[in-house]
Amino acid sequence: MEEKKAKILLADDDVTVRTTVSTVLEMFGHIVNTVVDGRDVLELIDDSYDVIILDINMPDMGGFETIKVLNSRQYDIPVLFLTGAGSMEYVVQAINLGGYDFLTKPIEDLDMFNVKIRRAIEKRSFILRERQYKISLEEEVRSKTKELEETNRLLLTYSHSLENATVQLMSSLQNAMEEKDLYTAGHTKRVTEYALMLGIAMNLPEKELVVLRRAAQFHDIGKLVIDLSCIQKPGKLTDDEWILIRKHPVVGANIIQPLGFMEREQFIIRHHHERIDGKGYPDGLKGEKLDQLTKILVVVDSYDAMTSRRNYRRNLNMDEALCELQLHSGSRFDKETVDVFSHAVQDFVLTFNVSL
Repeated sequence: MEEKKAKILLADDDVTVRTTVSTVLEMFGHIVNTVVDGRDVLELIDDSYDVIILDINMPDMGGFETIKVLNSRQYDIPVLFLTGAGSMEYVVQAINLGGYDFLTKPIEDLDMFNVKIRRAIEKRSFILRERQYKISLEEEVRSKTKELEETNRLLLTYSHSLENATVQLMSSLQNAMEEKDLYTAGHTKRVTEYALMLGIAMNLPEKELVVLRRAAQFHDIGKLVIDLSCIQKPGKLTDDEWILIRKHPVVGANIIQPLGFMEREQFIIRHHHERIDGKGYPDGLKGEKLDQLTKILVVVDSYDAMTSRRNYRRNLNMDEALCELQLHSGSRFDKETVDVFSHAVQDFVLTFNVSL
């Protein structure tokens, strides 16, 4: 395979030097373009050149001034300076400005001249290979990043599908449980609707509403594994029966615990029978320990329990239940949550002309 010829730009104001140096370079197999000063170099230079040779002293724009501009343009083309004998101070300055090497004129040692030119060409070749490697590496990183993003998108889609399937299955089980009990039928559905109505009235963001909806949907899921047949018996419940019933928040939270995507819902489910004054169960948390979503669920769950039929007491109407909430506002229930809920329920009744 034929070796690619190097392309060299030579700048010198002396026509004899230009002719001599270019002849030698061409003799060594290189392509040479010549100009008379640095301004011509800046007009002609592009990325196709492999080496630049600059005379230091040129009348319009000298070699040092020229390399400063070349450096600012970041061509990364090796620059060799032509210097006369006895001008070693120029050599030091040339190296400090980023010059790759220097050549003395007149040229006497052709072998050394050829070695320096070839080293500069090899330097340029290395720079180009490194540049291409960086480009290839960047392209590979972009490609791998795109593949990773696609994989993450698929995993996220799968995760959401799995979450939705889990939620739907659990909802079906809970609905089946409720439908077997005349006194709890529809309770979860109503509590969820009340919770979302209140959450919207309190201007909760969409992400919070999603958590609130799930927590409301499964707040009583602990009853799935507890024998609560005592709820259906006539008369009031015994102390032992109340102890059994009060286990369902903890049991429900334990059921939810393996589902990593419902960590916040687990907290709400466990504490939906807590009180602001700390006299609730199972952990006796006070108001400052309860988040806003838990406070919402405490209110709407209690409201639906008050207005729903129970075998051991009569159900309250809307006004009576709201009065009961207000009566215990600040002790059992969060005051702000009760106030917003009271207005939201009454507005709903007036807007849709329904009875609650």
